[in-house]
Order: sequence, then structure tokens, then C-alpha cells
Amino acid sequence: MTKEWENMKDQFKVVDVRKLTGNFLPGILNKAGQLEVGGGICVVQSFEPIPLYSALGDLGFEHLTDKVSDSEYRVYFCRIEKKEAAFMGAGDMPLKPTAILNFKKIDNTLADIVVNFWNLTWGKEQPAIDQKTKLLLSLANGVGAGRLRQATRELVKAYSIGVAVAELDELFSMFVWNGGVGTFASEIGPSSLFGAYQLIKTLEGKGETREEIVRELMAKFGEKNPEVSVMHA
Repeated sequence: MTKEWENMKDQFKVVDVRKLTGNFLPGILNKAGQLEVGGGICVVQSFEPIPLYSALGDLGFEHLTDKVSDSEYRVYFCRIEKKEAAFMGAGDMPLKPTAILNFKKIDNTLADIVVNFWNLTWGKEQPAIDQKTKLLLSLANGVGAGRLRQATRELVKAYSIGVAVAELDELFSMFVWNGGVGTFASEIGPSSLFGAYQLIKTLEGKGETREEIVRELMAKFGEKNPEVSVMHA
């Protein structure tokens, strides 16, 4: 189905991120956020940048993907309505799967496989398991496997979409039960995961809104935090 703006796509500013090794998402979201309705950008990547679809979609963009070759995708984004991002520097949810870029450094085909696997797991339009439950399951799996970096990221994302403190209280009680008091005291208690959880409880106790708390979480437990970032410095 042809989109109404498709005949204008060749006029969109091209942003080629194929040679970038860092997290290009904030830059793209910043450029996109400055566009008016009817404006657009073209993102060039060596694999299909599926996570961008929801991130820019939350800002009011439609997209059209053109696979030029196995190592070149051109995705045209046009703003059809003006929406504000829920969080500064993010689209519909903070802490996007930037680790996918690490696979690109190994092999473009591998990155393409991983991003499609991510989409199968997290991007279904009508999933049987709702997103909040998936994030809590992923958080718990991360703790069980000793991946506290992953668990912290899932906690921030889960809280951003509505997980309640009471739910987190019960979840952390389960960590004590399943992992043992010693493991909790020596591994989880001093971690960024527990720090983020405690920050949520403290700020909610002070009456701050969820949006304000997510901003604080991103400031202290976002990509700039070495215990949370998944990109090589």
C-alpha cells in the first residue's frame, strides 16, 4: 500500500549510521523530534533497524523500509502527527536494545538475525504475554543468571510502563526466597538493580510523579552509568 508521503521521501535528509560504533539512537530521536508534520528523515543502516520503528512511531512517524542490499537498508520516516516523547531522549520506552549494535561490529548478517529475533520476542503486535509481565520475567531471569546489568535495565523499563512499587516489593522478596539471604546481601543489595528499586521507593514516598521518577532513573541508571550501559566505552 502506497503511503501519501512516499513521493517526497527522496527529499528527506539522509542519516547514514552504518559506520557509527556508538549509540546513535539519541541523535536520531533528537533530529526527528525537531521535525514538523510532513517532514522526514532517511536512516541508512547495515541491518534492518527494527527498534527505531516503535521509537519514532511514538513521536508520530510512519516508516517505509527499502532493502537496497544485504548490507544496506534505507528506512524513510515521515512525521504524520506531532507527539511528544514520554521521556527525554527516548521514544515509547527508555533503554532501547542498543546492544544489538555490538553484533553489528562482528557481522552485519548476525546483527540482522539478532534484531529480527528481538522483534519476534518483544515486537509482536498482539502478544500472548503483555509487555509488563515480559519485562518482569526478563528481570527475574536476569537476576537468576547473575546478569544484574540486564535486570536493572528491565526494572527501569518495567517501571516506565506502569509496574507498581507493591509488585516490585513482592518480586524482590522472591529474590531473597529463591536466591537466599547471603546471595541477596552480597550480590543484589549492593547492585545498581537494588539502587534503582530503592530510588523508586524513595521518590514515590516523596510524592513525585512516575514521569519525574523515570527521569531520575535515567539520569542515575541510564546509558551513562557503566553498571547499566551495554555499549563498549
